[in-house]
Amino acid sequence: MRKLLSVLSISLLCLGAVGQARATVVQFSGNLGIQLATLPPVQIAGTGLATVNGSSAGAHLNSLAIPASPFATNGFILPVTDPAAAPIAGLLLTAHNADGAFSGGTGAGVLNGQMSINGVTKVCLFAPCASGPPANLQVPLTPAGVGGSVTVATLVNITANGAPWTAGTASVGTVSVTGFKHGAASLTSSTVGANGGSIRLVTPIFVSTNISASAVVPVFGILDLTFVPEPGTLLLLGSGIAGLIMTGRKRAQRSA
Repeated sequence: MRKLLSVLSISLLCLGAVGQARATVVQFSGNLGIQLATLPPVQIAGTGLATVNGSSAGAHLNSLAIPASPFATNGFILPVTDPAAAPIAGLLLTAHNADGAFSGGTGAGVLNGQMSINGVTKVCLFAPCASGPPANLQVPLTPAGVGGSVTVATLVNITANGAPWTAGTASVGTVSVTGFKHGAASLTSSTVGANGGSIRLVTPIFVSTNISASAVVPVFGILDLTFVPEPGTLLLLGSGIAGLIMTGRKRAQRSA
């Protein structure tokens, strides 16, 4: 019994040491989505390493930093076949994310921050994007996730206004998208850290045109991140379990 307790104690101590030493850097996978009105979002998959809670360890997510360009695509096409979306027949996205920094997640605080989406969404009208539609709308994404305004003057004048990211609710007109921390309906806590967790951040993009029927077009950026346990933590956990199994086998052999 003493050997079993000794192996278990050493394993727990090692896990605690790794959590304190490396809890600030965690691996993530997820999607960066661009959603036009209520259409399905264009999804860009990505993976990378995030810095959690700056230089401080801890189970609750207080700050988050992710690097540039784990989410990137060039000419991704999303066909739109819903008759209610006419004359939109598709979306064509070229974009990548810049560095992102988010904070304010202590206690009941909602995580907020800035991360620009550099690129453009082409809205293909009257025909699918791949077939060379007769009309396109270029929606600039640069203000998304940081704020500011960009105007594109063509046959249809388009102005895109951005705002920072939030784990709360982003709204454009009557359309809203809500973020979350750790998959919970409540935004009061999060256990994102070295041992896993998930988060959704959202940002509104207020797009206006000189077409009366589409004077305001709601667009949203949606960032879904899932954090996975660190390899070192998993390795030590596996070693601890293996040690317990070996000790149990030896005790069983001596008893036989």
